[in-house]
Parts: sequence; structure tokens; C-alpha cells
Amino acid sequence: MSYLLLKNADQLVTPEGHSARFGDEMSRLRILSDAGLVIEDAKILFVGTTEEAEGYVAANLPAGSKITRYDASGKTILPGFVDSHTHFIFGGYREHEFNLRLQGAAYMEIMKAGGGIAYTIGETTAASEDELYELGWQRLQRMVGLGITTVEGKTGYGEDSKTEDKMLRVMERLDQDHPVDIAKTYMGAHAVPKAYPGGASAYVDYLIAEGLPMAAGRAEFCDVFCEKDVFELVESERLLLAARDQGFKLKLHADEIVQLGGAALAAKLKATSADHLLKSSDGDLIAMRDAGTVATLLPCTAFSLKEDYARGRFMIDKGLAVALASDLNPGSCYTQSVPLMIALATIYMGLSIEETITALTLNGAAALDRADSIGSLEAGKQADLILLDAPNYRHLSYHFAMNLVDTVIKKGRILN
Repeated sequence: MSYLLLKNADQLVTPEGHSARFGDEMSRLRILSDAGLVIEDAKILFVGTTEEAEGYVAANLPAGSKITRYDASGKTILPGFVDSHTHFIFGGYREHEFNLRLQGAAYMEIMKAGGGIAYTIGETTAASEDELYELGWQRLQRMVGLGITTVEGKTGYGEDSKTEDKMLRVMERLDQDHPVDIAKTYMGAHAVPKAYPGGASAYVDYLIAEGLPMAAGRAEFCDVFCEKDVFELVESERLLLAARDQGFKLKLHADEIVQLGGAALAAKLKATSADHLLKSSDGDLIAMRDAGTVATLLPCTAFSLKEDYARGRFMIDKGLAVALASDLNPGSCYTQSVPLMIALATIYMGLSIEETITALTLNGAAALDRADSIGSLEAGKQADLILLDAPNYRHLSYHFAMNLVDTVIKKGRILN
């Protein structure tokens, strides 16, 4: 056994629990001064003050144990951030498209002209598995520097199961090789191939027959781009029901562009999360609350597309569980910036910094069905934590859009 004792931290701040925090529960954090934390291998043993942690070590660790003591003076300890919605495996870039949008071109217009997801599908299909692995590794390295210790990654840049399988293999290799944990999501229903005979309905038939069996037992979740003129409600539900029958947990891209009713479908199916939710109706959001579905909001995407932000303040006030995630992808949101997310959430979306921390940790973990093991600093949970170069947690919003992460500890191992 190896042991790590962190001590003398100016603050330790964490939500608590083993499931999502809903509504006003999101603002309730455990806050300790002169804090200490004891880790055994990859597991948290004890959280308390420095004096209490030293006492725990003296009373409970075997005599002669090898203990590494880490002085966290001047630092604030938080749970590692959980980025619960990304498309981080992809080939090619779309900087030309991005700048066209800055000049006024609509995102859907660009997609119809051969840009958007279709372009990335072509580039990802052409890239080798090793090329995608290297690109994914580089993106994970940037995430670590931003304090992200668990990330969700989606397939969806293939029009056939061969390419989707390649993307899954890349994520499987990275999950084994890289310190960051990867929750894998199958998203064959990302775009309908233009030339596919029979349109969305026939393509869903193909995904049910070939895509789901290929990904079953490998990806934890099935996601669908539930949107007008893409996969509408009937086809989205048909695919998700088939996915659930094959053992997948469910996610939806819902109500991003129009108020289609994706949030209501997520509630009906008791999906783990519904994401985006820019246009969702009041009633559909309340249904999500009652179903226990996490509302994952992606403010960097709204920022990039110059859209109104999702109504995070309304959702929390109505008792929903809100998570925040980056939506890292090559088109609508080419960033994994946690500092930007925090700035947008606190300055423009009306979340308090306490709610924002919960949204990026415990509720992000709940959006991946992992809140029982990560997302908070509590005895028995995985030792994923970050140290901020700041005397208290409020600097996350106050020193806005700056990366304050000094040290990342993943499964009890200091990464930087």
C-alpha cells in the first residue's frame, strides 16, 4: 500500500453524495479550512482538517507505512472536473467554417452546403486509427492541464459501423493508456448520410441492425442528435428503445436548435442526461426533473454560435440537476476550456460559483452514472482531485477565464 497525505490546504471544497444534486442542493458544499486529505493507493480514506488527518494517519495506518506528505499551503483542493459531453475523437479541422459563421453564415446552412458534421465525417473516416489516437492523446493532455480527470467521448463521425468501430477502438486504447478515465458513448445517430436511401428511418434501421450490436458491451451510453430534419422524435425514440434493450444507458442531444420536444422524450425514457436544452419548454424541463434526468448544459457552444444560453438559473430554481460540460468538437465548439465554462455559467447564466462547482463535479459524474465513485471528495471514493493556485474557491469566478489549476491528482497519483 502507498499513502498520500495532503495537508495545510487553505481550503478544501466539495459537494457531497453519491447521486446528482437537484435544485438548491447544488449550492451546498462542504468547506474546510486548513484542510487535509488521506489517500490509500487510488482511494480516499479520510477528509478533514490537517490536524484531524494527521491524527487519522497516526491512529489507523499500519506501523512503518510509506507515507508521502504533500504541503498544500496556499492552495484550494477540489474534486477533479468531470467533462460529461465531448466529441474529442475526430479528424480534420473546420476553422474556415468557423470564420464563415463569424461573418453571418448560419450553422445549418453550412451543414447543407457540405460543411458541418459531414465534413468531419469525411476527415475522420480517412484518418488512421493511430492518427486519431495521437490527436486524442493531445486533447486529453490539455484536459489534464485544465483539471479534467474524467471525460465522456462520443462516436458519431462515421457513416458506417467500420468507422464508428475505429473511433471506439481509439477511445478504448486511450482509456487504457491515459490517466484520464473515458466514458464511451455510441452516437451513430449524429447525422443522416445525404446519399442514404430511405433517409433517417432507413438509417436508424441500419444503426439498430449493425451499429448497436457493434458497440454493445463497449460503449456505456447511446446518444442521438434529436433535432428537426435530423433524427426527429419518432426515430430517436425507436433507436433509443432498441439501445436500451441491448444494455445501453441513454443520452440525448435535445432541443438545441428548435423546440422539438427532445427534453420530454428524455424524461419519458428516463435518460441519464439530456444535453444542450437551449430551446426546451418549461413543462418538458419539469418532466426531466421528475424523471431524475440530468440537464447537461454546454455554454461554450452557445457562446461559439452566438445563441442565447440555456436557462440554467431557471432549471436550478425549478429543482433540476444541472451539469456543465464543454461539448468539445471541431465545428460548433472547438474548446475544452473549463475556465471559460465557469465564466459563462457565473456571469451570463446566473449560476452561483457553488452551483457551478457542483455542476462540474458531482453532477457531471451523475451525468455519466458515476457519482457513486467520483465527483466529490469523500471517504471511499476514487482519489481524483485538483489543487488550485488560489486561497479559496471563489477565485474560480473572480479570476475569470484563467486556468488556476496547479496540480492534478488522478487515482492518488500526482500527474503534474
